[in-house]
Amino acid sequence: MDKADEKIVCNVYLSKSRYCKSIQCKKILWMDKYKQEEKVQSAKDSVFKNGTMVGELARGLFGEYVNIEFNSDLSKMISDTKEALKKVPNIITEASFEYNHNFCSVDILKNTEDGVEIYEVKSSTEVHDIYLDDAAYQYYVLSNLGYLVKRVSIVYINNQYVKHGELELDKLFNIKDISEIAVLKQKEIKDRIIQINEYMNTHDENNEPKEVIGMQCTKPYGCEYWEYCTKDLPKPNVFDIKGGMHTDKKFEKYYEGKISFEDLQHENLNETYLEQIDFEINNREPKIEIEPIRELINSLKYPLYFIDFETFQLAIPEYDNTKPYQQLPFQYSLHIIKKEDAELQHKEFLAEVDDKNFLRHFAENMIKDIPENGSVIVYNKGFEHSRINELAELYPDLKNELLRINSNMVDFLPPFKRRQFYMKEMQGSASIKKVLPALYPNDPELDYNNLPVVHNGGEASETFLSLKGKSKEEQEQLRNGLLVYCKLDTYAMVKVWERLKEIAK
Repeated sequence: MDKADEKIVCNVYLSKSRYCKSIQCKKILWMDKYKQEEKVQSAKDSVFKNGTMVGELARGLFGEYVNIEFNSDLSKMISDTKEALKKVPNIITEASFEYNHNFCSVDILKNTEDGVEIYEVKSSTEVHDIYLDDAAYQYYVLSNLGYLVKRVSIVYINNQYVKHGELELDKLFNIKDISEIAVLKQKEIKDRIIQINEYMNTHDENNEPKEVIGMQCTKPYGCEYWEYCTKDLPKPNVFDIKGGMHTDKKFEKYYEGKISFEDLQHENLNETYLEQIDFEINNREPKIEIEPIRELINSLKYPLYFIDFETFQLAIPEYDNTKPYQQLPFQYSLHIIKKEDAELQHKEFLAEVDDKNFLRHFAENMIKDIPENGSVIVYNKGFEHSRINELAELYPDLKNELLRINSNMVDFLPPFKRRQFYMKEMQGSASIKKVLPALYPNDPELDYNNLPVVHNGGEASETFLSLKGKSKEEQEQLRNGLLVYCKLDTYAMVKVWERLKEIAK
């Protein structure tokens, strides 16, 4: 042990995750201890599942391994690790150590005759700065316990890997040696641990720390206590501005004391932002540019196909010819109007969760449901267009038909994104979730909040992935929720078309 460390009074128990939280903002640790009920969960279940799956898969990266099973009694994990270390050489996963109230579990530990190697596994496709702090903290714990750490590395996902047959772990994962960085960070870590202990010892339950909000609230992760820390700001405020205003610019205005929309109305800002502020403050009437809307409506050719996709992503590709985190379409809703004044028809596709060939079935059904060269109407063309291109590359025999669908695609997003049609109620957003209720206020049939199971695209992918292992009855209920949600997405486009058509007359 470094003699200087003996003077440190460390009564705050830190894990590597808590240490990393403190780098973002020390108040997060205080909030976690005293006001955890204020947390607004932001991470999706799929993020946690992806992380867990990647971590478990990476254990086999170097061959056979001994896993230290999780135990709420951390001392049991530490003693199990000491026992596993007696066998040299070997690979130990979740090897657990504690030094001076600083605890860590190493994702993969190479235990060799002349020292150990630390491998920190991440489900990301690149190495972020916070990962360096994470791994360097583990070096701090192990080196202060007397272990010779020969190497520290980050293991992360290679997003260029394409699955063909069995997974090839050596190709799925990239490994980056960050040993030099870890060594250079050791004094910083020691100093930070002292600061954390002083901070938490100074601020108890009745002495809440005062921290100024800033970029640390958004980087490296969106803080789950943002709502709490901004609860006293006027509404709306600079952070409610939509349309692409960068977060650092918002904080710049915040620090200048320009916080409310009234504060901002005469600032030198992009006209898009000023327009949102003006409409909100002065309760402006809707802004409508008829000619571009008329041009859009007149460009449409019957039959009209209103289509929307739902997708999911997997960190570890399960299907041949797919990559990590590729957007995989599993569902579509399709509303059809064959000719003017024709009855509205609806078709849909929802994959079976156990269907290994669902991508082809998705493509085949879509081709069958869109047999003619009418306008294929979407909301945000880039997304559906890209998915269809990917399917065309995946299935050469379907390529011509898929590209035919793409060639007929018409995007309904631009009039709202370009503010050719804008209303105060859109709150600066061109999202259909804001546009629809602005065009049709107080219509329960069009209210996403009234849906039974799924309310947005994120929930849709989470729900589909959750189907595995569910009973038939549970699956039926969830699948119905998916169908109802996706159907509203395309019905929303039909309603937008109807309103735009009225304007274009």
